[in-house]
Amino acid sequence: MRRLAPFVLLACLLALAGAARAVDRGQFDHVPPDIRAWFKSVIAPNGVPCCDISDGHRTSYDVRGGAYWVPIEGQWMQVPERAVIRDQGNPIGEAVVWYVHHRGSIIISCFVPADAV
Repeated sequence: MRRLAPFVLLACLLALAGAARAVDRGQFDHVPPDIRAWFKSVIAPNGVPCCDISDGHRTSYDVRGGAYWVPIEGQWMQVPERAVIRDQGNPIGEAVVWYVHHRGSIIISCFVPADAV
């Protein structure tokens, strides 16, 4: 039972991340349709949609010890391997990270590096 608990917790967190509501306050009115479609189509390796254009944040990143790190709200965070998307391209040429706030923590649900192909 103890071995199963981390997987159950991860599944719950992923479900919450996938259920996050996108909010478009008009800030993306001038985004070309192909870019908007790409944001809406990105799916994490585990099959969970990354949400929508208003949930993705363009970001800088660093690679440390083979892992991606991104700055979120002034703090560098390691991107979990389960969130890295390498096979869906990146038409904007900048890294994008999707994350949610949950019970005082930041959970990274998806990350596309700038050079994803």
